[in-house]
Amino acid sequence: MVERDTADGVRPAGAEGKAARVGPPAGAGVSWGAELGGRATLVQFSTAFCQPCRATRRILADVAAMVPGVAHLEIDAEDRLDLVRALSIDSTPTVLVLDAGGGLVRRATGQPRKDQVIAALGEAV
Repeated sequence: MVERDTADGVRPAGAEGKAARVGPPAGAGVSWGAELGGRATLVQFSTAFCQPCRATRRILADVAAMVPGVAHLEIDAEDRLDLVRALSIDSTPTVLVLDAGGGLVRRATGQPRKDQVIAALGEAV
């Protein structure tokens, strides 16, 4: 997964080992629109015209099916501009790896390889 510098306030785990909380801002009245996984969630922001998004969808779905308690949630960036703006999503595909509590473990842009997704999940579970 291609790492992304996050100057938007959404940051990966810090020195204390705690993941930064990610998700809709408090009081904004938005939700993910689906249940998060019991152990981790792979959140994918996609657009209809994005070819790498299709391949990313297959990779994330395969990994989620392999690991119990992991959910894959695909969000259409055009339909969820509230989340796109709140999370400063600049391009698609963008993948967020969330832990069981919804904390951000890893954020990446571009099409990931399966081994990269599995490694990122290892940090979350």
